[in-house]
Amino acid sequence: MTHTTTESALFRPARLGPLDLPNRLVMAPLTRNRAEADGVPSAVMTTYYAQRASAGLIIAEAATPNAVGQTYPHIPGIHTPAQVAGWRRVTDAVRTAGGRMVLQLQHGGRVGHPETSGLTPVAPSPVPLPETLHTPSGRQPSVVPREMTTADIRATAADFAAAARNALDAGFEGVEVHSANGHLLHQFLAENTNCRTDAYGGPDTSRVRVVGAGGEGGADAIGPRRGGLRVSPGNTVNGIAEGDTALLYPTLVKALDDGLAYLHLGYADPDAPLFAELRRLWPGTLIANPRLALDEPPLPASERLLAAGADLIALGRSFLANPDLVTRLRTGAPLNAVREAYLMYTGGEEGYTDYPTLPAGPVSRQAAPDTDAR
Repeated sequence: MTHTTTESALFRPARLGPLDLPNRLVMAPLTRNRAEADGVPSAVMTTYYAQRASAGLIIAEAATPNAVGQTYPHIPGIHTPAQVAGWRRVTDAVRTAGGRMVLQLQHGGRVGHPETSGLTPVAPSPVPLPETLHTPSGRQPSVVPREMTTADIRATAADFAAAARNALDAGFEGVEVHSANGHLLHQFLAENTNCRTDAYGGPDTSRVRVVGAGGEGGADAIGPRRGGLRVSPGNTVNGIAEGDTALLYPTLVKALDDGLAYLHLGYADPDAPLFAELRRLWPGTLIANPRLALDEPPLPASERLLAAGADLIALGRSFLANPDLVTRLRTGAPLNAVREAYLMYTGGEEGYTDYPTLPAGPVSRQAAPDTDAR
């Protein structure tokens, strides 16, 4: 007899700003390096997102708001007419398939290279990334970024706002500003990458200002309840050392405009005191992305986060390997395993649009490994 899990709150409808969501499962943004060389979303990206339209919400992969913010080759942008038109093809396909999308906006800051963008990267301070970077010719040593002036900061905030407007023109329902994973806004938050002595450096109350300017600037440009912000407290990826994480993020959340549609916590731990504190401080919708071990199924961790106060659950690699993830979790069907190295830099359909979906008919409940920690 087929056993289902339809009683789970994950499969109940939800409201996010002006959006009605059919379930509480969100496809997290995953960089997949499938755009054209000029940042225009490719035809295979259109197929990929349309395949996953059963998610309650899709947060499309990070797109750059300007040229200098590009991180790696074949990353999509949202700052040229051709990029907007390319994204419009994606959103049209997803909407036709019954889905809803917002677009993540990401400026790489020091996570960038002249060989990729043609420009010297900019950052809060001239502190280089302590790692090599993927470029069109392979991995290269990072370069010392140029320290942003106050004028640069204002111009970048304006670029985020323009990118948010472009996202609406491209058919997205809203935007998510990326302030996590060691990229530009996270670099402003962290003590080891922000050595400034002006109004944007020093104490935590100053270091959060650029995040507010980027996040709220994008949200203000497209109206209330259409913008979100993603953070990943304590995340050390890309050489980040935040300092006092337990002090920093409550300060940030208190400073955020309540016109934002949601706050998205990456690598969320429902047992951590900081999770409870941020849930208490944030009055709006909270999206939580669990950190899952390679052999850990996503359903129990997702339900623990819902019980701890999250409103929606974002899963990344789970959706990558399972276009029909909602159906698989609802029915207890086996999950596809993510392929080795995720085939990020290969391009094309392999490891991207060729993951199988379930055959028609009933399925049996089985345990299956899964992961979405990115």
